Amino acid sequence: MSNEKIKKANRRKFLLLLALMCAPVIISYTLYFLEYRPESTHYGDLLPIVKVTGKGTNQSDNTILRMKDLHGKWVLLTVDSGHCDEACQKKLYFIRQVRLVQGKEKHRIERLWLINDNVTPDVELAKQHEGAFFVNAKDSEILSFIETKELQTRHIYLIDPIGNLMMRFPENVDGTKMGKDIKRLLHVSQLEH
Repeated sequence: MSNEKIKKANRRKFLLLLALMCAPVIISYTLYFLEYRPESTHYGDLLPIVKVTGKGTNQSDNTILRMKDLHGKWVLLTVDSGHCDEACQKKLYFIRQVRLVQGKEKHRIERLWLINDNVTPDVELAKQHEGAFFVNAKDSEILSFIETKELQTRHIYLIDPIGNLMMRFPENVDGTKMGKDIKRLLHVSQLEH
């Protein structure tokens, strides 16, 4: 091979390597300026992170439950009156079922119902949702961390293991999609206690 052919071959290799190294930068800038945004894969709405603190009275044994007592667990939270209409019962059902479908990971999830009035829930309802925390939070500061009073009762919320309110699920929740979100979070989360 002549010297001229070797130089041309080396120049082609150099230009090819340069193009390969510059390609990711060029592609990323192109996507940025074209405002390309990949579609989200989560079902729930991410909320601005808020640390939830406070305490309330646990109605099952009349003890004080502090939010810090739930640290180290994912918490599915709902807010409703102790009268618990059909929408309330549906939310309680979904948080129970979503926890159950997590199988061996269900021990990482707690269920919390913040009762926003002084009404004691029906005994039969308490039996159906055994293991959930039914907390009287009428005058508790906990409720002040969960959106506005009008929105509180419409959604199921998720609190992370360090006590941050981080997600809410749509008003007419799809239990299957909610369960997949929780499963994904449990899978990628390494934070325990």
